[in-house]
Amino acid sequence: MCGIVGYIGQQKAYPVLIKGLKRLEYRGYDSAGVAMISDNRQLNVYKAKGKVSELEAFVGQKDLSGTIGIAHTRWATHGEPCSLNAHPHYSSSERLALIHNGIIENYAVLKEKLQAQGYTFKSSTDTEVLVQLIEYIQAKNGIDLLTAVQLALREVIGAYAIAILDKDDPCQIIAARKSSPLVVGIGNGEFFLASDATPIVEYTDKVIYLADEEIAVIRRNEPLKIVNLHNMECPHEIQTVALNIGQLEKGGYSHFMLKEIFEQPACIYDCMRGRINVDNTSVVLSAVIDYRERLLAAKRFVIVACGTSWHAALIGKQLIESFCRIPVEVEYASEFRYRDPVIDSNDVVIAISQSGETADTLAAVELAKSRGAFIYGICNAIGSSIPRATHTGSYIHVGPEIGVASTKAFTGQVTVLTMLALTLAKTRKTIDDAQFLAIVNELSHIPDKMEEVLKLNDSIAELAKIFTYAHNFIYLGRGYAYPVALEGALKLKEISYIHAEGYPAAEMKHGPIALIDAEMPVVVVATRNDLYEKVLSNIQEIKARKGKVIALVTRGDEVIRGIADTCIELPETLECLDPLITTVPLQLLAYHVAVCKGMDVDQPRNLAKSVTVE
Repeated sequence: MCGIVGYIGQQKAYPVLIKGLKRLEYRGYDSAGVAMISDNRQLNVYKAKGKVSELEAFVGQKDLSGTIGIAHTRWATHGEPCSLNAHPHYSSSERLALIHNGIIENYAVLKEKLQAQGYTFKSSTDTEVLVQLIEYIQAKNGIDLLTAVQLALREVIGAYAIAILDKDDPCQIIAARKSSPLVVGIGNGEFFLASDATPIVEYTDKVIYLADEEIAVIRRNEPLKIVNLHNMECPHEIQTVALNIGQLEKGGYSHFMLKEIFEQPACIYDCMRGRINVDNTSVVLSAVIDYRERLLAAKRFVIVACGTSWHAALIGKQLIESFCRIPVEVEYASEFRYRDPVIDSNDVVIAISQSGETADTLAAVELAKSRGAFIYGICNAIGSSIPRATHTGSYIHVGPEIGVASTKAFTGQVTVLTMLALTLAKTRKTIDDAQFLAIVNELSHIPDKMEEVLKLNDSIAELAKIFTYAHNFIYLGRGYAYPVALEGALKLKEISYIHAEGYPAAEMKHGPIALIDAEMPVVVVATRNDLYEKVLSNIQEIKARKGKVIALVTRGDEVIRGIADTCIELPETLECLDPLITTVPLQLLAYHVAVCKGMDVDQPRNLAKSVTVE
């Protein structure tokens, strides 16, 4: 959600800024803009509604000189998507330009205060209020820009990641953050600024992640200075980013989403590497070793997450309860944070987030910590806010996920949850050795079985053509397959804009069966497991009402093949690992339906990759 890029150094700023914005397109946005201090010390702001390409077309032959600048992609919160509401925003004198991710919750009060002082506003945004406030405080008190920023941010309620240019000081960018990510890249005589590391890795792998209420003073040819809102210097650690440009390119695939679906076998192998030993007899998670007693003492686990991560959490609940015999609750983070949940020091709260910046999940973490709970994070983005806010945790190590609709992050989360459940069960002695070894051994073969499923891509692409014009889908599953049904429905909704709902298969007759007719495609996860006969009965109920059944079955299943309209045959695995196999064809089905409909698969409308505001 929204993207920030900044540069100061010897290079021309504009190419760095534009390339950086393109790297951040996956975050979701509806307008874009740049601000640069030109060679003749003019502060030029250019912005446009739509894609970064439209901004490029708009700037045309305008003055693009200068070696310092900031840039932004906006996802509308306050004010409709348009060039006037796009960032950067000028101050009244047009001496300052500011970009902002987040929400200023008390912007209306601040705006009234400024209007009483004679300030007028061109946009409908909360961001313009902030830049006007900074200029007002600076002019009223005759202070430098850093002090004005500190005083202004102390009046602000909400979340922010900001970067500011001052026309009168062309050698400085000031940046600050609270509850919205911001990273500073350190190059050779140059600095970079971004919402995450993806626009930076092309130039440097040395970064500093700003903490809440920290301000970076970035000056040309001077060391980086980081202070807090009260001007106390903050120590900072330079980290090395393990990313490469190849991970940020499509690599010959037509979309990032398809590339990331096909990366899953390698990603799951990377996720397990160093955690499952070479002879597949043990699972080692350093977090469990380091906090063994605290985890063993847990009376209950509570998993908080949003979206796709919430679906992974539902699978994690079944894994932990089955293997470890500990009660587990799964909560939407957005609901958990605003309830008065019963949480205490006997609880372990697991927070799951691909980006590590999900605002609701981060707030849920802080609430649980305040109640004395022990927090375990499961994230993909190294150095992000949630890993830094938790007591311990595990990275999923699947590499950057650029497509807005999550694919490899979901299977990575499920893999880590499986290893966590196995490790805890082994430590608690709630799983017998034979079962443990069988699951660990089968888990090590999952990447190869995913490769087998991916060979079905062409046939699933053909199948998708039949359902391009469907208006509704139902997805059904039982046990471990129910969260897979939810996730399959979500993927279809996200990128094809076809209405789809996932249900436990047994719940179909409690309402949804009324929707079944000859026009209703029903996707059923029906692989062989303890509930196979029950799901078979559900399929027969659908066919009796002329529904169109697409069944995911275990290879060689002739019974369901004789009933369903279409069968997608999958390699056999253990029931508890089925989600890692059955998810893949549903990702491919959603992808190909969306492609047939001509949709923007990687950047679906209204969606953002990293939801950093409520």
